[in-house]
Amino acid sequence: QMELEALRSIYEGDLCFRELSPVSFQYRIGENGDPKAFLIEVSWPETYPQTAPVISMDAFFNNTISSAIKQSILDKLMVEVEANLGTAMTYTLFEYAKDNKEVFMENQPVNTVTSVSNSISIGTPDVPPSKKKEKKEQLSKTQKRKLADKTDNKGELPRGWNWVDVIK
Repeated sequence: QMELEALRSIYEGDLCFRELSPVSFQYRIGENGDPKAFLIEVSWPETYPQTAPVISMDAFFNNTISSAIKQSILDKLMVEVEANLGTAMTYTLFEYAKDNKEVFMENQPVNTVTSVSNSISIGTPDVPPSKKKEKKEQLSKTQKRKLADKTDNKGELPRGWNWVDVIK
């Protein structure tokens, strides 16, 4: 298969490219650690390229991407497929995805999940602070820490920890 040879030579040494089998390839769009990186898998049916390749985003790598986004990426790629039927298009598809990564992922919320001692912080840098609904009764970090410090080793708070100090 000419295309297979071409792909091997084009992507030789490209860490984003993976040949799963002579008819199945994965390409990672985006740097490792990029929260908007995603993985496309392209497989060739026997009748390819007269018929469309099978494009999948089922890789575990994509498990943080919402299914709606995956579907919209696949839909956009299928438009490219239609336009390229009859020609070797795997390279075209991978490059198309690379060129359009930002558009593909524009609606994907970026969750930076850092699990350090069970504390999960989810950052949404795109949201201006004004839009965040502040609950007035939220405790500040210092207050929470003080509460945590007051707990005894069984994790129970000492009697009276939440009594309201009436004498001001």
